Amino acid sequence: MAKLYNTKYYHRDLSWLRFNHRVLQEAADKRNPLYERIKFLAIFSSNLDEFFRVRVSDIRQIKEIEKPFRKKLITKPNKVLKEIKKQVELQQEEFGDIFKNQIVQDLKKENIYLIDYKEFSATQKEIAKTYFEDTLKEKIEVSYNQCSANETVFIENEALYLTAQLNNESFKLVKIPEDEPRFFTFPKHNGKHFITFIDDILKYNLRQTPQKEENITFYSIKKSRDAELYIEDEFSGNVMEKIKKSLPKRDTGQPTRLLIDSKMPKEFQETLKNALEVYNTDIVNGGVYHNFKDFFEFPNPTSKNLSVEALPPLPHPVLSDCDSVFKAIDEKDQLIHYPYQDFEPVIKLLEEAADDPKVTTIKMTIYRAASESRLNDAIAKAAKNGKEVVVFIEVKARFDEHNNLKWGKIFEENGAHVIYSFPAIKIHSKILCIERETDKKIKRYGYIATGNFNENTAKVYTDFGIMTAEKEITEDLDKLFLVLQGKMIIPKPDKLLISPFTLRDTFEDLIENEMELAKAGKDAYIIAKMNSLQDKDMIKLLYKASNAGVKIRLLVRGICSLVAGIKGQSENIYITSILDRFLEHGRIYIFGNDGNEKMYIGSADWMKRNLSHRIEVVTPILDQDHHNTIRELIEIQLNDNVKARIIDPDQKNEYVEHSKPEVRAQYATYNYFKSI
Repeated sequence: MAKLYNTKYYHRDLSWLRFNHRVLQEAADKRNPLYERIKFLAIFSSNLDEFFRVRVSDIRQIKEIEKPFRKKLITKPNKVLKEIKKQVELQQEEFGDIFKNQIVQDLKKENIYLIDYKEFSATQKEIAKTYFEDTLKEKIEVSYNQCSANETVFIENEALYLTAQLNNESFKLVKIPEDEPRFFTFPKHNGKHFITFIDDILKYNLRQTPQKEENITFYSIKKSRDAELYIEDEFSGNVMEKIKKSLPKRDTGQPTRLLIDSKMPKEFQETLKNALEVYNTDIVNGGVYHNFKDFFEFPNPTSKNLSVEALPPLPHPVLSDCDSVFKAIDEKDQLIHYPYQDFEPVIKLLEEAADDPKVTTIKMTIYRAASESRLNDAIAKAAKNGKEVVVFIEVKARFDEHNNLKWGKIFEENGAHVIYSFPAIKIHSKILCIERETDKKIKRYGYIATGNFNENTAKVYTDFGIMTAEKEITEDLDKLFLVLQGKMIIPKPDKLLISPFTLRDTFEDLIENEMELAKAGKDAYIIAKMNSLQDKDMIKLLYKASNAGVKIRLLVRGICSLVAGIKGQSENIYITSILDRFLEHGRIYIFGNDGNEKMYIGSADWMKRNLSHRIEVVTPILDQDHHNTIRELIEIQLNDNVKARIIDPDQKNEYVEHSKPEVRAQYATYNYFKSI
C-alpha cells in the first residue's frame, strides 16, 4: 500500500479502506456461519457506497481549491484519488473472488443455488416470464429507454441500472425496480433451492422479442453522487432551514463514482462516460452485480440455521427488576454495557421520568434517533405532561437529517423546547440530565454514554452508558446544557471533559504525566480504545510518550493514522483492531498514574473533529466497582486472539497469532455478563 507522505502518518482515507478490508476478511472467514459471511459482504458494500459519497467527494472539493492555497493543505488530491481507486479495485477483485469461489460454492453445499439467467431451466424460464409480465414490466416501462450516445443521460443516485450497447450510436438503459425484493426464489426441485437476482429475470426477458432472443449483453451500472449538502454560509443563520432546503440536492449532486461491470467493453465505457458525464477517474470496476448491501435480505429457503447463534441482551442485575430507576441510582451509580446487556433501562428511565410528578425538567442531546422509538415517545410524553423538556437535536448528523427533523417536530408539537444544530459545530455528545424535586430540593440525575439514544443501534453497537447522581458530574452536565441553551458561554467543568473546552488539554496533561512517570523510572502506561485515531497533535504526543518509555496499548476499530512499531518513533506502541459480529463503538481511556489509574469513557475519538470541532463529553469513572468491571472487559479485548488484527506499519490486517486458550472477546464478554 502506497505511503502518501512519510512513515509518521497514514492517510486517513487509505486507512479507512484498510478497515473495510477487515470487513471483507470476515466474509472470507470460514469460522463465521455462511449467512454471517454474506452479511459482511453487504456491510462492505454499504460502507464503500458511503465512502464514495462522503470522503471521495471531500477530496474532490480540495481539487477545486486554487493551487497556491491547496499546497498549504499538504495534500495531493489527485495522488490520493489514484491510490483510492487502485485499492478499491483490488478489494473489488477480492470481493468477487470471495463471492464467486467461496460463498456461492458454500451455498451449493447447503443445496442453495444462486443462478443467473443462462442457467434457467425450461420451467424456470416460464416462471421468469410470468413474473416479468405480471410484476416487473409495468414498473420498468417508464425507465426503459433507448438512448443516443450523443445525448446526456441522467441516472439516479445509488440506483441500479442495466445497460446494453446496441451500436455505436445508441444503448439501452433500464432501472431495476427498488420496490421489489432483489432476490427471487424459484420452487424447490429435487431437494435443491434456486435463487436468482431480479437483475437476471430482467436480463432474460429484455433479450426476448416476438421473433427470437436478441444477442445483446446487459451490464450493471451504479452512479454514486456527492452526499455533502454544501449549506451556503453554514456559519450563521438557521441551519435547520438550510438543511431542509439542501437535502434534495443530494440526489442530483456531482458524481463521485460510476461502478461498472469489469467485463464491459472499453468502447462502451467511453460511450457511457460521455453520456453520463463522468471521467476516467470516476469509473470503478466491479462485478456482474452491484448493491451487495441487498444481501442483508438474502433469503434462506432451507430449514437450517445458517446465521450466528442468538445472543439476546441480558437483563441488568439491578436496573431490570428495580421498582424505580431513580432509587437504584440514588443507591449507586449504574453502568450498562449494551448490546450484551439490555438497553431497556435507558428507556425505562425516561418513561419513569415522563410519569413521575416529582420530575420537573429533562434535558438531553440527540444525534441519531431511531425511526420508531419508545424512548422518543417517552420524551414527547414528558413534554405533554407539562414538564420542562429541552432537546438538542443535531440535524447535521449525516444521512439522519430527515429522521431527526421528524422527531424534532413531534417533540415541539408536544410542548418541548427543541434546539437544532448550531452553525459550524456538531453536538456529538450523548448526555441526559433530569431534575427531580424531593423534600423541596432539586436533585439531578445524569446519563453519559459512548453511544446514541437509539434502540436499534443499541442491539449491534457495543457501548457503555453510566447513570449517576454524583453532584459534581450532574452540575457539569447542567452547565453544558446552559451553554447549549445560550445562557452560558464557557461551561468550566469540574469533573467532565468537554470539547472543545477542556477535553484536549486534559488528555494532553494525562499523557504528559505518564511521560514524567516513565522518566522517573516508574511504571507508566496508557490503554485506549476508540473508533478512530487521526489527530496529528495527539499522534505526535503519543510518539513522544513512546520515546519516553510509556507503554501504549491501543484498540482502534477504524481509521488509524498512527504508525506503530517503528524504532525511535513508536516502538512502545502496539495496536489491534477487533471486528466481529457486533460493531465496537465504545471509547475508553486509561492512564496508569503511578498505580492510581484514571479511567474515562465518552463520545469522543482522538480525531481533530472530536477534539476541536464538536461538543463531546467524556466522564471519569469514579465508582471503583465500575472501574474494575471496565478494566476486566478491556483485558478481555486486549487478549483477543480470534478476531483481533494487528495494525502494523503496513496495515496488512494480519490476525493476532491464534493460540490456546482461545479468546474471542465479544463472546467472552457476553459470558462475563451471563455469569453475573
